[in-house]
Amino acid sequence: MDQVNFSGVRSSNWKKIEAREVAPGIFERSLWREEAGSWVSVFEFLPGARYPGVETHIDGAEQIFVISGVFNDGRDDHPEGSFIHNPIGSAHIPQSEAGCIILLKFQAA
Repeated sequence: MDQVNFSGVRSSNWKKIEAREVAPGIFERSLWREEAGSWVSVFEFLPGARYPGVETHIDGAEQIFVISGVFNDGRDDHPEGSFIHNPIGSAHIPQSEAGCIILLKFQAA
């Protein structure tokens, strides 16, 4: 293919997207969503923030990349630069003692 094609391409800067609080101390900036249910967001966890309950992956898998800080899934600490794959059927409790920023991709089944 000799021609570039930008059809359907979307670009955004997460720092310029207004955050919405999804749980106490946890803020989401939505980067991309598709009708089939897949999406990508950046989440910021303030120090000590903890998701109120267990996050269960029934409808799809998720991948997390830790941009900064330390993310904890209820079992392990994942420092900056970590990648976590949570398959369908897995469950965890998102939290951060120190605070963190993560990129989360949810892939609908």
